[in-house]
Amino acid sequence: MTDSTIVELVTRAAASLEAAGLTAIDARQDASVLARHVLGWTLEHWLGHQRDTAPEGFEATFTPAIARRVTREPVAYIVGEREFYWRAFTVTSAVLIPRPETEMIIDIAIVASGAYRYPQIIDVGTGSGCIAVTMAAELPLATVVATDISAPALIVAASNARRHGVTDRVAFRHGAFFGGYDEPVDLILSNPPYVPDRDRATMAPEVEGHEPAKALFGGGDGLDCVRSLVALAPDHLRPGGRLIFEFGQGQAPRIKQLIACQPALHLEEIREDLQGIPRIAIVTRR
Repeated sequence: MTDSTIVELVTRAAASLEAAGLTAIDARQDASVLARHVLGWTLEHWLGHQRDTAPEGFEATFTPAIARRVTREPVAYIVGEREFYWRAFTVTSAVLIPRPETEMIIDIAIVASGAYRYPQIIDVGTGSGCIAVTMAAELPLATVVATDISAPALIVAASNARRHGVTDRVAFRHGAFFGGYDEPVDLILSNPPYVPDRDRATMAPEVEGHEPAKALFGGGDGLDCVRSLVALAPDHLRPGGRLIFEFGQGQAPRIKQLIACQPALHLEEIREDLQGIPRIAIVTRR
């Protein structure tokens, strides 16, 4: 057993993370999160026991976790999960890590689903399944189809459906966009790839170097997938149904133009995120 305390080992680990390019605050936070993960401790227990002598085996597991973080691998991949809409979702390098901004889609979709007794929903490009699984969990009478072009992503999404007990109401389809599903639905939800290819070099190494490129980049202006989604949506929505999707900073004017070119669609609203950035398009099928 090591004579070092847990906090001493965490302090050394934070120094190595800071040397790898993290800020001092982020380095300390990430080292602490990884330590709690290895120990299986709650934050409350951590606050009362971080100065204890490190238990046997802790350093042998903690050190490789820190080594992964030094390479700028995201903490979510190292611990294997990320919280989304109050639930823990399994994540691997096969899927995009869920972001808080995407929770806006859930908030908007829950309100929109109130128009239907048995909402029928399709989640295009489901990734980890965070949108599809959350909608099924929040709406016990809803049925959801989740599609993705990535078979490994669908494996992760299916595991999250099992984790949250909604496998009976979420169907998974492998394929681009609607995955061959042709029945019209009430809601189409999507967090499509929308980062312009030119932005790759300016992205944080955690994102550019570790998250799946197909889930991030959407061509020269970032809107290749959005164009197809908007063009295909009218044939997959019932009249009065809604398409709700996320997009990137500075893309709102082009989003408005794309939707205006679809006579069957009406842009109901563009919703801003907590930073005041236009983020979510709410589109109605005429």
